[in-house]
Amino acid sequence: MPSLKRLSRIAPVAAVVVWALNPFAVVVVPPPYAVPTARRGDASPYTPDRLAEDPHLGWSFPLPPPSPSDGPPFSWRDCFPSAYDREDAPGGGGTSGAGAGAGAGDAAAKKPPGCREDPADLSDPPPVSADWIPDPTSLRTMLTHGKDREGNPFPPPLPRELCEDVGPGGGRDGDDDAACFREAGIRSLGSLSDEAVMISPWNHHGIATTTKADDARNETSIVEVPAPAVLCLTYATASAHAARIRAARETWAGGCDGYLAFSTRSDPRLSAVKVEHDGPEAYDNMWQKVRSMWKYVGAHYLDDYDWFFVGGDDLFVLPHNLKTYLASLAYKDRSDPKTREYYVGRRMKMKYSFNSGGAGYALSRAALRKFLAGMDDVRNCHARERTSMEDVRMANCLRHLGIGLTDTRDAEGRERFHPFSPGKHLRWKPLGKGKYDWFAEYGKEWEIKRGKDCCAPDSVSFHYLKDASRVRHVHALLHSCG
Repeated sequence: MPSLKRLSRIAPVAAVVVWALNPFAVVVVPPPYAVPTARRGDASPYTPDRLAEDPHLGWSFPLPPPSPSDGPPFSWRDCFPSAYDREDAPGGGGTSGAGAGAGAGDAAAKKPPGCREDPADLSDPPPVSADWIPDPTSLRTMLTHGKDREGNPFPPPLPRELCEDVGPGGGRDGDDDAACFREAGIRSLGSLSDEAVMISPWNHHGIATTTKADDARNETSIVEVPAPAVLCLTYATASAHAARIRAARETWAGGCDGYLAFSTRSDPRLSAVKVEHDGPEAYDNMWQKVRSMWKYVGAHYLDDYDWFFVGGDDLFVLPHNLKTYLASLAYKDRSDPKTREYYVGRRMKMKYSFNSGGAGYALSRAALRKFLAGMDDVRNCHARERTSMEDVRMANCLRHLGIGLTDTRDAEGRERFHPFSPGKHLRWKPLGKGKYDWFAEYGKEWEIKRGKDCCAPDSVSFHYLKDASRVRHVHALLHSCG
């Protein structure tokens, strides 16, 4: 495995940004780290030395053969299920544990080969040693180079057909995800390979302005800053490797500076690693799995990234928007995530407030360091408890450690982190009188907005995208269909 220190961040070049006299300027700040050298069109990163260190660098799934000449042409519409799963699980709503993705392999095997989720496309994983440590940067290396080691384009291109409206069952009606993007104006603010982000430091809820000049500055001032280094973590099971994990790798995951799947089976081709934890591999024991994930990350990667973002294998992420928001937050606060504790995501409240695990949440390096120091506290950090409510337990522990939640809404009060799919948020409305609605109850403190105001244009994440074809469709709408 290549040394992570080779890619670690170096001390930033001191820069003082003085631009209040010209609030309409674009200010460029020197990058605070050494960026990867491989870029599209540059020399191959798959050198003999690199492949000797990581024999699986540049591996990707084989692309399916073209439609047979003696049969009907392949259509991506044939990949979509007749109905999407219900989106009504409170709390984290993740998919980790025994039974997660149950039947997914059988369902995928019945789809046409062109759907890119056939379990037969993934052979048994190569063995790994007991002390094997995956390189989280391998997927990013492939994306920035633009090719896998066989010379095929990476990520694999998506067809224009996925830019059309595609509803459940592949129909041309009922594409609420596309409707949400259109009506709410949701877009990716940049490409997956960008090393800098353009931020508006005042696009945060609750920032007061006092003059008309301030109002103008809020809406028009843009600052270009280096993108923070983000490690994205997915909890999954091996049954998800050929479909959900593959879809994430071939769409959004390379936009993270590092990506790891914590699974029930290690697979070095996928940067999937199995970590032991107390208790069984089960949804009702997700807290222990997530605790072990954080311990593993702390032991091997803590000093290599600024932020750490975690979610389930049915979470869709816009990495450029995530980095933009995190950079804007730190810039606004004149802070450094290496030394300031942040815990950001979609706020909810039962007895106490927590960030939804389903929507994904991020810890700054300083917050993760403090959590690691206190996480084995049995009383205050639930170190021995077995529960599915990992998000609630995480918030309880962090609150005990003095780390609170951040309001992640934009200046208009629109949310960025979402516990449902785009279409569900667009169409959501409270249940009738006398019916318990956990989402309305958990979110009432922050005024859940409806319709086109459900979601910020620079939204970061959406939950419950369980079907790989839906992930590719949503990704195409955001990145390929301009």
